[in-house]
Amino acid sequence: MGIGAVIGSGIFTVIGTAIAGQKFDTSSILNAPLLDYIIHHTATTGRPGAGPALALSLVLVALVCAFTALCYAELASMIPIAGSAYTYTYATMGELIAWIIGWDLILEYAVSNMAVSVGFAAHLVDAFDWFGWHPNPRWISPAYLPSGLTDLQGGTIYNTGWHFGFNIPAFLIVMLLTVVLVRGIRESAETNNIMVLLKIGAILAFVVAGMKYIHPTNYHPFAPQGWPGVLTGGSIIFFTYIGFDSVSTAAEEAKNPQRDLPIGIIATLVICTVLYIAVAVVLTGIVKWDTLIDDAAPVVNSLKKLGLMSHSKGLHWTRLVVLFGAMMGMISSLLVFQLGQARVWFAMSRDGLLPKLFGRVHPKFRTPSTATWIAGVLVGIPAGILDIGTLADLSNIGTLFAFVLVSLGVIILRFKQPERRRGFRAPGGLTAPILSVVFCILLMSGLPILTWLRFFAWLIIGMSVYWLYSRHRSEFAPVRK
Repeated sequence: MGIGAVIGSGIFTVIGTAIAGQKFDTSSILNAPLLDYIIHHTATTGRPGAGPALALSLVLVALVCAFTALCYAELASMIPIAGSAYTYTYATMGELIAWIIGWDLILEYAVSNMAVSVGFAAHLVDAFDWFGWHPNPRWISPAYLPSGLTDLQGGTIYNTGWHFGFNIPAFLIVMLLTVVLVRGIRESAETNNIMVLLKIGAILAFVVAGMKYIHPTNYHPFAPQGWPGVLTGGSIIFFTYIGFDSVSTAAEEAKNPQRDLPIGIIATLVICTVLYIAVAVVLTGIVKWDTLIDDAAPVVNSLKKLGLMSHSKGLHWTRLVVLFGAMMGMISSLLVFQLGQARVWFAMSRDGLLPKLFGRVHPKFRTPSTATWIAGVLVGIPAGILDIGTLADLSNIGTLFAFVLVSLGVIILRFKQPERRRGFRAPGGLTAPILSVVFCILLMSGLPILTWLRFFAWLIIGMSVYWLYSRHRSEFAPVRK
């Protein structure tokens, strides 16, 4: 279960951005005015990538995940029911903190879904290319301005007159899976295992096929952007680890949680990190690291380049295998995120924090249909107009912030409720939660200013909704009166 929860589709999509960095999307009609202000007040036009040193970024992220998972396991073991961070926080730290984490989870699930759908669209376009069909770029990319960055010194990074574009494949896959979820889908352990095997198979196929084409000169310089690049690379590659917290929810099921849980968490993270490092080492060895910028399908595209240069039929078919495994993995990730989104809304509606319509159940299919449809529309449209780097950043900052709150909660509860039963206690006293907070904040510091501004705007909206609506409609409202 552990490896299946951690191995996601991010390794096929965001690894290129983590390696090569990202230029601010100055051509986007959504970004240009704000970026004009940011660039002229910070002299920043993008964020650096880790280059071949992404292996170090992956080790850093694995450490963050290990400490946070131990904290999550302790919090989960205090509540004898299955649930999410929202459920555990509501029961241990009260409504306000639970609302913040719930609002955070809405961002995490929604934006993660958008990012994966954009990655799926990029791989679908590659599949079209494999069969010789090349769709109009306007319908597989966001809205854009043709001029882009034109005159930084003169004070202009955009101009009037923009071309409308919409990522139709990203929108359609979200809406298609929304229909599937409304009609009902049974979570099957066998199906999940097959999806996990497909993803691992795709990773191994890429690593094995690419090893013989590695050029050691591509590893120089190893860390072209220095420590800032390693840090920002970790901030974006964290997206590939989202889902690791579900490993820690098995605290109540373990026979000896104090012994078994740390072993299970560490073993899972080690295996996944080794697989991820193998992909990073091979990818940066077969193509120059700076050619991966703004590539939402870097793994399959690198195989495509190799195949064209070497005229190898074996690489041609390996690319198809990796493409199929990656796309199937993305579909499973999309289902998980979309299902999780509806469940969080359903739980918050049940507690009175969101309107009751989010808790409506379909009379025939017995699914939270209203919440699922709303999630589908709110995810599908932004997926059509935003790039994968922006989406992954928003998902990461929301997730990291939630983990900071969970870790702080463990520290607070150690002092406020020391006698409360814990099926599992993070070893080392307060070492794990403190290091979790420090490392999460460190990774958050590597995210772009634009991501922070968007995140603060999201929190302000959330707190406004809570104080103006949710606080007065929640299950605790009569008690406060």
